Amino acid sequence: MSTTVPIISKLPDVKTTIFTTVGNLARTYNAIDLSQGFPNFEPDPKLISLASKAMLEGHNQYAPMQGYHGLREAISKKILKQHNHLYDVEKEITVTTGATQAIFTAITAFIRPGDEVIVIKPAYDCYEPAITVNGGIIVPLQLSKNGYMIDWDVFKQKITQRTKMVIINTPHNPSGRIFTKKDMLTLQKILKPTNIILLSDEVYEHIVFDGQQHESASRFDDLVQRSIVCASFGKTFHVTGWKIGYCAAPAKLMQEFRKTHQFAVFCVDHPKQRALSTYLNSEENYLAINDFYEQKRNYFLKGLSGTNFKFKPAEGTYFQLLDYSDITDENDEDFAKRLITEHGVACIPISSFNKNHRDDKMLRFCFAKKKETLSKALEILSKF
Repeated sequence: MSTTVPIISKLPDVKTTIFTTVGNLARTYNAIDLSQGFPNFEPDPKLISLASKAMLEGHNQYAPMQGYHGLREAISKKILKQHNHLYDVEKEITVTTGATQAIFTAITAFIRPGDEVIVIKPAYDCYEPAITVNGGIIVPLQLSKNGYMIDWDVFKQKITQRTKMVIINTPHNPSGRIFTKKDMLTLQKILKPTNIILLSDEVYEHIVFDGQQHESASRFDDLVQRSIVCASFGKTFHVTGWKIGYCAAPAKLMQEFRKTHQFAVFCVDHPKQRALSTYLNSEENYLAINDFYEQKRNYFLKGLSGTNFKFKPAEGTYFQLLDYSDITDENDEDFAKRLITEHGVACIPISSFNKNHRDDKMLRFCFAKKKETLSKALEILSKF
């Protein structure tokens, strides 16, 4: 006799993600895929060689829970050089299974039922399920349609006695804008009289354009004392499949983070950590990424000049938003679907990231692709 076990979902509103939906449709129609955020070119052969070398040298067993010491040391030196803040190698840096695991772990470590978390939208889709599954309350703050700027007066009004955490993402996916120094100083001023934790998603830290700087939470005296900074080697070095990132935070926050981390994954791929620790010794390996992707952004946008797509060049990330409001009145999901089924180019509709699926007539295109891939896509898009 079979027994039916009743299932009460902890995430009843979570459906198939837009990435999976678009990806499946793109494969069905053999479309040029500029939707999902990963490169279709190979990483530096030197990095691959270093990983292979580490495996051949026998570094194939568990790494320390907090991460290989040499990699944590390299991360600490990199942050000090870039942002003038010294994180303690032993107590304040943890290597994670990508930035997504770092984000989920940080939310799980600190959010209890009833805690409020301010989420700035459009927001990457991993934040809200992590809040919900831990019993937290999502407090969305929608960025403006015109330029995706944040209204700090509205932000301040969202803060209550129950606000436990604020999540920011800079450079910002999907809008491509960066938080300026003024933004970060304003955020610091607002949070200073509170005990609110700042979760700063900085996975595109090395992809900032036009001579601008990445304003990490690590740079600001008060913010850094309340911040959990999450970053990604996968995004930086074109190895998203390696799923390696890191988290930096003050010792008291990191102590709680590690309590959850050790039972979620315990440790991260050991030979890859060895490879990255050596690779980070050369600053050029990450400082050159800005120019590399800026060239790709410029090539993509040049190919769209003269079309009916409107755009403001992305300030960071490897995504570009295109406003198609002069082309059609269709909602963004319908137009994105038609681009795949009738024209053979895949992208992501932005309403999926907005509060109440607000339709801005915006589509997100990933330009972290080979030049020939971008050329084929531009041949199609240039007809609009």
